[in-house]
Amino acid sequence: MPTPLHRVSSLLLAAAGTAALLGGAAQAQVSGVLPLVSVGQKWPQAQESYTIRVLPQDAGKPLNLEVYSPTFNLADYVDGRRSAGYFGDELYKKNEVFESTFTLSGPGGPVTERRYGMNREHTWDSLFAGGLSAGTYTLKVVSSGDGKNSFALRVAAPFALETSDFSVNARNSEQNALQVGTLNVTPDWVGRALDIQNYDIDGPQEAETWVVQPGGKRVNLQASENGKTVSDRFVVTPDQVGAWQVFIRVLPSTKQYSNAIRYSFRLQGQPVRALVGGFTPPPGARLANQLLVEVVDPQGQPIPGASYTLVGDSVVRPQLPPGYVPVSSTLVQGSGNIVSPAEVRFQTGFTKVRFVARPPSGRLLVDAVAIYGTQRIPLSGTPFEVAGRTFTTPGTVPLAPGDYSVKPGPVPGSTFSPPLPGRVSDGSAGRVTIEYRVRAEVTLVTAPDVLNACDVTQLTATAKTDFPQRLPGRLKLVLPSGWTTDYPLEVPGEFSAGLPLRLKVPVRVCRSDDAEAILDPVDLRTSGAARVRSPGGSNITRNVQGGGRASLSKVVEAAGSGYTVTLRLAVDSALENVRIKDPLPAGAVRGPLEVQGPAAGGAAPRVDGESIVLARVLPGTYVVSYTLTTDQPADRVVTVPDLDW
Repeated sequence: MPTPLHRVSSLLLAAAGTAALLGGAAQAQVSGVLPLVSVGQKWPQAQESYTIRVLPQDAGKPLNLEVYSPTFNLADYVDGRRSAGYFGDELYKKNEVFESTFTLSGPGGPVTERRYGMNREHTWDSLFAGGLSAGTYTLKVVSSGDGKNSFALRVAAPFALETSDFSVNARNSEQNALQVGTLNVTPDWVGRALDIQNYDIDGPQEAETWVVQPGGKRVNLQASENGKTVSDRFVVTPDQVGAWQVFIRVLPSTKQYSNAIRYSFRLQGQPVRALVGGFTPPPGARLANQLLVEVVDPQGQPIPGASYTLVGDSVVRPQLPPGYVPVSSTLVQGSGNIVSPAEVRFQTGFTKVRFVARPPSGRLLVDAVAIYGTQRIPLSGTPFEVAGRTFTTPGTVPLAPGDYSVKPGPVPGSTFSPPLPGRVSDGSAGRVTIEYRVRAEVTLVTAPDVLNACDVTQLTATAKTDFPQRLPGRLKLVLPSGWTTDYPLEVPGEFSAGLPLRLKVPVRVCRSDDAEAILDPVDLRTSGAARVRSPGGSNITRNVQGGGRASLSKVVEAAGSGYTVTLRLAVDSALENVRIKDPLPAGAVRGPLEVQGPAAGGAAPRVDGESIVLARVLPGTYVVSYTLTTDQPADRVVTVPDLDW
């Protein structure tokens, strides 16, 4: 009985190519490719579904998806009789409407949908000619009405139509061998069960079907009975790896004009896809509709990844990569009207549309400031990195819209926190400001720091930084009661890397106490002590912004034929490689070092030139002592120490 034809899901090759694979008398009989078919009712498969895969390297290439005879031809099968040029359209109820809908969709949703009704001719139509972004797309064909619509599909290379379950229309007007499709058997299939199924051939008197394996070996397949499915199983062997081509031939004993037959492919019970499609329009067949769409930039160059979408039969819109902005649309050929830069309405026929869009463009402005007290000092020439490229501040970076991280470059003598990403919008500029916090230090040296009552000592306050740009500062000294001087107690100036700011003041000390040095505008403070009467000594306190604080006092006392030197180091945090600069008087000799304090063994004192180096100290107080042998007079024995880490 005539049953509606569903479309094929195997790989269709050109007739000339397949003939070379057939052996014997069948070789000369191969005459082409079977048409696909969509059945409206009484068919186990409600819709035909084909897969088109677009690889990244093929994105944007023209798909050229075309269909032959998508409409239902009322003249194809009239009053139970076949007309000239019969292709297989059959309507079993008179005066009933029959429609077929072709829908192409992908990762982003529908691409195009075309609905075809009834007419009295076979034409071929361009469903979608444009390029697609990478991904997997599905073409579905659904028919309504009691009948079947025979059609053929093709796409441009390198694309292909794939499916695992499909229907073909075998016609008795073509009693030569016709190719159903091609299945690619890969090495990983070896040892696994491959099933080739067919449905509703209506018995072996209607048609014969077979598969040609690699090497040209023909293996006959069973012919299914009316309304039944039959399956042929193969356990794949290594010599069977390659293209398996499936064929069918209608026999002279057939009793029907055409027969819809469904084929299915299963590997270990799971669907596997074969390649299908491909047709050559009969001589004289006209192209009913063709839509060519260009999506280009303002310079006329195709936009990578751009495509278009059809809405119904008469509206086309561009599909643009993220951020692209429509500029204009033009109807280059055909009839219709321009709705907007992103929409054109056209009349069916030969139509060419050009959409122009511009890439998204924006800017990111990046600058840098040094935060120093309450001041924000602009910085120029500071390196930073955006989107893998390096610039210097202040910089303007052209970028597509989006959020961008800014990676600051290091600036000596400062710290920074990574700024929040900058946001760039189309046609506007985002802004990022890198904030560097300056690190400065202030020291105060009292020399000598042990003296007779109301003797004079010298206070030396020093502001230092590794920051390369000059910083304004003001050094001030605050004296306790009992300490007096006739000199100014503050000095303004600038300091930077290699250029300290110093304030030296002679002070008369009449009582033991501490003086304080202050660096404005950052209010960084440190202190220095002086003791009235001890044989002699000096001290220094070092305070580093953001770092640790340490103070050092030095006492020299007469002992036998020499002196005893005691260095008292107080620290408030763990420090490594603390260097006590302790110059010796001319001709003096230092005795062995002794250390007391927290975990004194970890200090591991050693002498390095004029310095005593402590490997590691913990919070607390350390006492370093040694004997000093010299023939210098007492007023030359006390040298001024310094402290660093």
